Amino acid sequence: MNSTVSDVHISGASESSSSAVSWGPIIAGAFAASTLTVILMLVGSGLGLTMVSPWTGASASITTFAVSAAVWLVIVQWLSAGLGGYLTGRLRTKWVDIHDDEVYFRDTAHGFLAWALATLLVAGVFGSALSATIGAGVQAASNVASGAAAGATSAATNAASGTADGNSLAYFVDTLFRPADTGTVAPTEQNDAGSTAQASRILVVSAARGEMSADDKAFLAKLVASRTGLSQADAAKRVDTVLASMEDAKNKAKAAADKARKASATFALVGALSMIVGAFIASVAAVLGGNQRDENEAQFVRG
Repeated sequence: MNSTVSDVHISGASESSSSAVSWGPIIAGAFAASTLTVILMLVGSGLGLTMVSPWTGASASITTFAVSAAVWLVIVQWLSAGLGGYLTGRLRTKWVDIHDDEVYFRDTAHGFLAWALATLLVAGVFGSALSATIGAGVQAASNVASGAAAGATSAATNAASGTADGNSLAYFVDTLFRPADTGTVAPTEQNDAGSTAQASRILVVSAARGEMSADDKAFLAKLVASRTGLSQADAAKRVDTVLASMEDAKNKAKAAADKARKASATFALVGALSMIVGAFIASVAAVLGGNQRDENEAQFVRG
């Protein structure tokens, strides 16, 4: 019976009372990774601004810009997570009387925790500072990349949504009622606000439906002929030309929206992939740092 009690007592004494998690090295590695992330994001913002220009044809293509941004995200995660994980592994206290497999697991876990804490710091504490610093640059790049398409398609977008305010649908209505002789201006009595309003409503409803009925097209051609002095046939051709221009602008708007959707989805997927890469790199770097620390201490003891 005494032997049994003694065995239990010895077994209980072999358990360590200290935690397997060393928060000091984890926090230090996380701060190092967060700081490097901020620096690299600023560098990336500067490099991105060199790729865009307000001059036509002087900017890189949207595909090139998106690919470069995705590659840079991976590089940022690679370098910052590698630094944070390596410092976490090198700074932690050496574990004695522990199996090598357990040491590898703890180093891996410490690197992962350092990466996770750094990610929270960047997303939370440093998020507002990053947004304030590089937000203007990112906005400028986005405006340059999409400004031309947005300007060309805003009228059609408003028409499709049923809003005919301001300069959106007015441009197409003005195109319909331009005089036959472009060197002159229509007489004042011909500038009928009522016919202009009717033409606007017809275009808005047709844009919402996706097509213009034959009756509406014939009536609109009569309005154009009465306002511009064109023959009925020429007025009908003008109506067809304006409708084709509106359809083309609407298609460009849809293409731009679809491209923005795809770009957002790609950015989200690449961002998630870069974070997975960062977690892996931080874990491996922590193992490397821990191994180097243990080897250096072993050489010092032997020396």
